[in-house]
Amino acid sequence: MKRLYLMQVGDMPEYQIPIVCYLVQTGDGKNILIDTGLPEVMPEEEKDFENGQDVIQQLASLGLKPDDIDTVISTHYDIDHAGRHAAFTKAQYVVQRVHHLDAASNPRFAALRSQWDQPMERIRLVDGDTELLPGLELIETSGHVPGHQSVLLRLPKTGSILLTIDAVPFAAGFTRDEQDDSSNPDAEATRASTIKLLDLVEREHIGLVIFGHDKEQWETLKKAPEFYE
Repeated sequence: MKRLYLMQVGDMPEYQIPIVCYLVQTGDGKNILIDTGLPEVMPEEEKDFENGQDVIQQLASLGLKPDDIDTVISTHYDIDHAGRHAAFTKAQYVVQRVHHLDAASNPRFAALRSQWDQPMERIRLVDGDTELLPGLELIETSGHVPGHQSVLLRLPKTGSILLTIDAVPFAAGFTRDEQDDSSNPDAEATRASTIKLLDLVEREHIGLVIFGHDKEQWETLKKAPEFYE
């Protein structure tokens, strides 16, 4: 992997939570997008989210068009992560099989179906932890939703970077201590995934862990057009 760009595409104003996407560029010129952010037009029932400079505008500022994206890694199909999937018509989508199959009948993802329900010849279903390319691994981290995936990158200068996405949205939750997670119907799986990522960080000596929606951390990170390399 050559570069990692972080892009804020919106927020949740009430909680001041950033909504983000990531662009990875490989040494051989491939563009890999991790999540696509919020939809262009927000469903009326979604009052919590507010669009910012969307992923297509962000990519344009880096000189890229939707057709330049080779792969979309879909961490999961929530509205703030899969909102612009349909714009990337030349890309292959990579998603955990468990998640894609669950989404087909899960009302949580129904409003966004036109985005994530792409032709199967363009969707690569993976099962569990998967090395997508040398230096880019998908880490299965169910809990937030079935078949959620986090991403581990290895960059030449920065070293290893873990994108936890929604497995651990906030730094305060990245702990082996028991969390008050009574509102989460799958708290046991969430905790197991947190421990799995903590073990990974220790084992791989990962220097940078980027949490999915942590405002305080986000303010300290490099944002596009700056990048990690």
